[in-house]
This record gives sequence, C-alpha cells and structure tokens, in this order.
Amino acid sequence: MSLAVDGLISGLDTTALINSLMTLEAGPQNQLKARVSSSNTLVTALQGLNTSIASLATLANKSATTDSLNIYAATSSSATVTTSASSNAATGSLDIVVAQLAQAQSGVTAAMTEASTVDYTLVANDGTETAITAATTALDDVVTAINAAEAGITATKIASGTDAAGVTQYRLQLIADETGRNGAFALHAGTSAMVADGTSSNVLTAPGAALIRTAQDASVTLWKGTAAEQAITSSTNTFADLLPGVAVTVSAVSAEPVTVRVSRDDAAVSSLAKGLVDSLNGVFALISTKSAVVNSTDSTGKAIVSGGVFSGDSTVRDVKQLILNAASSPVDGRSPSEIGISITKTGTLQFDADKFATAMKDEPEFVKRVLSEISSRVATAASSASDKYDGMITSKITGQESLVKSLGTQIDSWDLRLASRRSTLERTYAAMEVQLSNMNAQSAWLTAQVSALTSSTSK
Repeated sequence: MSLAVDGLISGLDTTALINSLMTLEAGPQNQLKARVSSSNTLVTALQGLNTSIASLATLANKSATTDSLNIYAATSSSATVTTSASSNAATGSLDIVVAQLAQAQSGVTAAMTEASTVDYTLVANDGTETAITAATTALDDVVTAINAAEAGITATKIASGTDAAGVTQYRLQLIADETGRNGAFALHAGTSAMVADGTSSNVLTAPGAALIRTAQDASVTLWKGTAAEQAITSSTNTFADLLPGVAVTVSAVSAEPVTVRVSRDDAAVSSLAKGLVDSLNGVFALISTKSAVVNSTDSTGKAIVSGGVFSGDSTVRDVKQLILNAASSPVDGRSPSEIGISITKTGTLQFDADKFATAMKDEPEFVKRVLSEISSRVATAASSASDKYDGMITSKITGQESLVKSLGTQIDSWDLRLASRRSTLERTYAAMEVQLSNMNAQSAWLTAQVSALTSSTSK
C-alpha cells in the first residue's frame, strides 16, 4: 500500500493523475473482460438451446417408427370393466359377462393366548410344503416366523376379546399374498400336513377357526347364451389377451353383457404430430428471440443497434436450417403439407389438425409413414446438434468455455502488468517530488548567496 502524500512540493494531485493513466493502461484488459462477459452470455444461451433441442430429440424419437404410431383406444360399455390397449392391439369388439371376481384366500384361527406348538407346515395349492419354526409359542413369534418364511401368506395378530377368566385372546389372521386358486393354502400345526391319527391339523378348519374367503379365480363368459359360450378364468381381475393387445380389468360381477371395443386412436396420433410441431416451433422461437436486432438510443440520443446473442452465429444458423430441413423436406416425393404440416413465410411450422384428421381417415398408413419419417429425421438432426459428446452446439459450448479460460489467463497476466505499471508511476512521481524539493532547496541557497553578495557590495 502506497503511503505517498499528493503534491507536497509540486501541488499536483498525483493519485488522480496515476488513476487516469492506469485507466488508459487497463484498456486492453477491459476489452478482454468484455469478451469474457460476452462469451459467458453466449455459453448460457447455447446451453439453454442445447437443452431444448435435446428435449426435441427425445420427443421425436417417440414417433420415429410406424409401430409407435399404431395407437389404439379400448373402451367399455360399463364402468366396472376398464381397458388398456397396447401398440399390438387391433380393431374389434367383444361382449363379456363377468361371472365372478378373483379373490385371495383368507381366514382366522381360533382365539388363543399362545400357540400350541412352534412347528408349522404351510401347504401351497400345488402341494408344496414349507416348514416353519417359531422361536417360541408366543403369538408374536409365530407371526414373525410365518412372515419371514415368505411362503405366500401374511399373518397378523388380531385382538379377540377375553376368555372367561378375563385373559386377553388373539386370533391369527392369515391372508394369501396372491389372488386366485393358485394362492390357496393350508397351514398345519405340526411338521406334516396330517397328524398321527390321520385327521387334518389345518389351523383354519380347527374348532373355533373360520375360513373368511376362499381362493377364487376371476371368470368371464364369452358369447353367453350361444352354442359358442365359453368361460375364461384369470388368477387376477385382469385378463391380458381377451382381445389382442388389450388388457381388460373387471371390478364387479355383471348380469348383462359388457361390450369392449377397440378402435384406432387417430386423436392420439394427431396429438403426437402437434406436439412435435410445437416443440420444433419452440426451438425456432428461442433462436429467433436471441437473434433479434434491437434498436435503441443512448443518453445523448445517439442511435444504438445491438444484435441478440445468437445474431450472426453460424453454428446456430446451421443447426436451425438442419432441423427445419428435416421437418419440411418431402417424404417419398410427397410434401408433409399433405398431412397438415407446412412451413410458413417466417420459417416456422404450422399444424392443420383438420387436414391431418382427414388424411388419417383417407390414408392412415401414408400419414403414419410421413410422420414417422419426419420424426426420425428430426430426431437425428436434433441429436447431431445436441449430443453431449460431439454435438454441434456442444462443440460450440466447449470452444467458448476454452476461450473464456484462455481470456481469464490473459486477464490475470494483465493484473500483474498493471500492478507493476502503477508501482512504476508511483515511484516516478515520488522521485519527481524529491527532485523538485532538491531544486527548491538549491534555488533558495542560490538566492541567499546572491543576497549576501549584493549586501556586501553595497557596503
């Protein structure tokens, strides 16, 4: 820190002079800082554009194959029957009568204070036996052992009042983990399914126990009342393939037939096409906004023309043209405008929903082929621009970040150079003050000598 006092001899404001000179000296560094600011602004804008284009690529990939555009809607004539269609579905209809719903077996044991044994055998519907051993006869330990076995049932201890002596009683509630007949089970007290005397030891059929709900498959009847009448069962309340590619879920028994219909979902395909066009226009609007030229005036009224951050950027311009060409070029010699996707005078896209719907009705395969090809081309172009390793915009961002780093190094060098220059100027002005002080002293001495000579001569 300088301890110099301004102008002791010269009367000059040396600090102000040095600051003015340093402002001139710092001109090149300020230009470097301005370039850093400009590059950082560009990097931020490019990162935002890259994100938008990457999202466009993801969206376009959803409709890049004709299979992805095979969209069907399944409907039901009853709220108790719901449907879900996949891309493998086909148009058709079917009447079903819901005879019964799937349910999981459940039951409770007799009321007890503690278990009679620590050994149990769980017998699954297919005859598979699982040995279960509790730590003690305490009901909590029995519950823990049954659940830890992961053999397909869940046990819960339920409070069940008190016995004649006022001792709290409990029941074990046993519920199969899966619905359907395959989830049926028997839990035997002991190490085998039958006790020595040949009687069943199933805790759910013992005195005081109760089978609350039997294991049951869901069942629907097709073509009820005809010679072709047929029952179809399912271990759950969902039937996967009554119609190709359609899952049917039932929630209530029905006396009358419920009609399930499957038809092509043109509205969903139209929504995909519109979403693609909207996403494309979103990218184009972002580029246009950040490329706009703004006219303004400064404080003196002088006109100022400034361009957006993307103004004149060849990479951004090339990316826009690449994506626009992918979206608007003909497919098999036919223009996308035939299905309602057209380019406007302003370089954006327009989607005509009515025209698209008409084309889907008249030439559905052609529409899907065109939309699939456009989506594929847009996905490829967008990925080429936004790929995180070698995308066009990614490379531009990397280049700008390298430039900022290089400029930062130069700015740091200028800090040292300017500090050295300020120190030199401070020493120079300090030396000047010393020289002026010496000259003033010499002048005073000479003046005194002349005065002495003059006085001597007068005498």
